[in-house]
Amino acid sequence: MYTREIQEPRAAPIENGIPLIGTWMQAFGRVDLLDIHRPYKWPIPRWLADIRIKEWEAFTVQDDIFFLHTALFNMKYFRSIQVVLYDKEKKELTRFAKFLPFSGWHLPKSLANASIESRSYGFFFRIHGWLDAHSIRVDIDIKAAKKRPAFTAHLTYDMAKKTVTPMAVNLPFSERRCLYAYKAVSPVRGDLVFNGRYVTLNPAKTTGVFQDFKGFYPHRMFSAWCTGMGNDSGGRRTGFSLAENQTRETYRNNENALWVDGKLTPLPPVRITAPHGVESDWIIQDLEGMVDMTFTPEKNIRMAANLLVARVSYDTPLGCFNGMLLDRNGGQISIKNMWGMGEKLYIRV
Repeated sequence: MYTREIQEPRAAPIENGIPLIGTWMQAFGRVDLLDIHRPYKWPIPRWLADIRIKEWEAFTVQDDIFFLHTALFNMKYFRSIQVVLYDKEKKELTRFAKFLPFSGWHLPKSLANASIESRSYGFFFRIHGWLDAHSIRVDIDIKAAKKRPAFTAHLTYDMAKKTVTPMAVNLPFSERRCLYAYKAVSPVRGDLVFNGRYVTLNPAKTTGVFQDFKGFYPHRMFSAWCTGMGNDSGGRRTGFSLAENQTRETYRNNENALWVDGKLTPLPPVRITAPHGVESDWIIQDLEGMVDMTFTPEKNIRMAANLLVARVSYDTPLGCFNGMLLDRNGGQISIKNMWGMGEKLYIRV
């Protein structure tokens, strides 16, 4: 069965100008990819290297009724924000998406105690990474528009060590260019206000996946993700995050993981295919017999832009996973109609 080395905690994924490659079960104290010495074969100014680094944070939360996904992207030439709320019972979708030109800010280099705010007309978004206090907090306030109701959300991820084992990875694109990712599954408490409704999210029934990315991505970037969370057939809090991307040496290290009641199982590389398009069934499998699932979309959300210096195509279908996963002890995790989302991203920038 597949295994992966879990390394001892480090202060940063770059030491002496060289990126460290591997998997850890603890957040780094600081992540700054500009610490890499000569990420390209030729010397370039620091500001130009900074433009090549893409970063984002994503928050996915659900209980028995509501599925909420929010993401804040910094692609340097532009910023992008997406907030999606889906009522699984009524099959109602509320969505907010915006492109903002140029960067103007960076996501924090640490999750220990740092925050970022994004403000624009009728919109407020704040993230406070506070691992020192074992929490990550998200605040969203969107004013009503013609075709969209007002929406407010306050979320707190419970990152207590006794219930959450995160995963941090640093993966190579080349000898000096890498992708950093931090992922965790945790209970979430919070409040949602929209359409005249007030919803309290009970942490006993609400599970969230938090993801933090920074990378020297290629000029033409393409990735696919599958993320699901909830309770397995045995009632255990379960979450998984699976990806197929352009990094190298994916058998030794990748960003795939399973969490069952807070315990982490690193998973092998997978293939994610949608042979009949993103709105039909996806197939997610590995070569080790640890991942065998299908994803059936119910509602696709598409965000696309073709700018002078960039092109973006981003599909995020919402739907259900069915199949099985194996944990680190060889135990089979039965996945039956577990809600989650797929993502297919192409960026030329």
